[in-house]
Amino acid sequence: MTARSETPSLSTTADRTADRTAFLAALHDRLPGLVLTGADAMERYAHDEAEWAAYELPLAVVRATATEDVRRLVQLCVEHRVPVVPRGSGTGLSGGANALAGSVVLSLERMDQVLEIDPQEKLAVAQPGVVNDDLRAAVAEQELWYPPDPASAPWSSIGGNVATNAGGLCCVKYGVTGDYVRELEVVTGTGEVVRLGRRTAKGVGGYDLKSLFVGSEGTLGIVTEVTVRLRPSRPEEQTVAGYFDSVVDAGRAVAATLAAGLVPSALELVDRACLEAVDEWKHMGLALEADVVLLGRIDSPGADGLAETDRMRQAFEDSGASFVAVSADAQESEALFAARRLAYPALERLGPVLTEDVCVPVGLVPEMLARIQETARTYDVHIANIAHAGDGNLHPLIITAPGDDAQRERAQEAFEVILGDALELGGTVTGEHGVGLLKRPGLGRELSSTVVSMQRAVKAALDPHGILNPGKAIV
Repeated sequence: MTARSETPSLSTTADRTADRTAFLAALHDRLPGLVLTGADAMERYAHDEAEWAAYELPLAVVRATATEDVRRLVQLCVEHRVPVVPRGSGTGLSGGANALAGSVVLSLERMDQVLEIDPQEKLAVAQPGVVNDDLRAAVAEQELWYPPDPASAPWSSIGGNVATNAGGLCCVKYGVTGDYVRELEVVTGTGEVVRLGRRTAKGVGGYDLKSLFVGSEGTLGIVTEVTVRLRPSRPEEQTVAGYFDSVVDAGRAVAATLAAGLVPSALELVDRACLEAVDEWKHMGLALEADVVLLGRIDSPGADGLAETDRMRQAFEDSGASFVAVSADAQESEALFAARRLAYPALERLGPVLTEDVCVPVGLVPEMLARIQETARTYDVHIANIAHAGDGNLHPLIITAPGDDAQRERAQEAFEVILGDALELGGTVTGEHGVGLLKRPGLGRELSSTVVSMQRAVKAALDPHGILNPGKAIV
């Protein structure tokens, strides 16, 4: 993470707060035992995992334990016009949880209870600090399944998933977080507690404010409870692994798979750089003789599943795979997908990683991958590739050497070129990581001035004092 001296100032209304001493005294009084002001805590909670996204030290950190704590904090911050920066597990990759000078970071990590699982209605109610994998494990005990599964599922929180409308490996077939959110409890920008959405399967009364809050990155309100719909447990998946000589060839195999009418439960691309980094770290024995591996999964039951698996294998072979294999058992399949999940933290051990999150039409995945390769050559930077290839969501990872400022500048230029290429191909600058700070310039290129004005109007209406995560998510 960039040192504070290297970041531009993010200060807003907090710099005009007349009496911070009085505010801190009131903060301790209203939320006794929940306020942290030590230097170590300030640094720990000041930023997420976004490389080079600007941040400053906050005025304080509040570790809420209940909705009432959040309500009291927001009301106090409204009184003093102090910004509130909500934070879940801090695993974000766009700077959405980065602090402003004079702000309060609101950590929701201690609100970590699964409050209810209803097998009949196929619903679960969770606090925002519940880790994604913990929710999935809890509902599995009732033979139910919560599909959204970002690669950060072992660490990221449900609240953060809602804030960015996170996707994941299964989203090509089963959808993203917003497809599963039924109801939200939210603390508004005026300090009121409201419920948005419904527990029922249907309900169209009024505007769909619940969906407006999904993906809003804490800029419209602070989510304090999430009700999600569940699915029944599914059959064991079959995994098809294909080895390819280039990311472009693998991209063609993605297009061929979907053109064959298949709807895989996952379709992931991982290049050699990622696999080697994981192997060096975790010693998983991934001695693969390929530059790129494409991992497809089929979860249709019985004979249909076997037939679909064979069609996927054929699509890989017809697209130039040098080797194709169907997993012999669940353990072998899980080893490959575990490597996919570990790719980002493994690469991060090699040096700073600037992470992209572009999404393009699936048919243009080969073209986008070719452009990424060309950008790497043009700017002389190392770009590793992982992707939710089945829905066109690509995550090129620009790796730089520690302390190499010239390489860092080239990486940042390459980052913007990749955003531009995605937009030129009819895509978007972010598929699931959120806008945060890093993608605001790109979002300004993606949206029309009329749409930007509409978004600003929504922000002003729901956060009239401008205290909720200012400077994030919109332009």
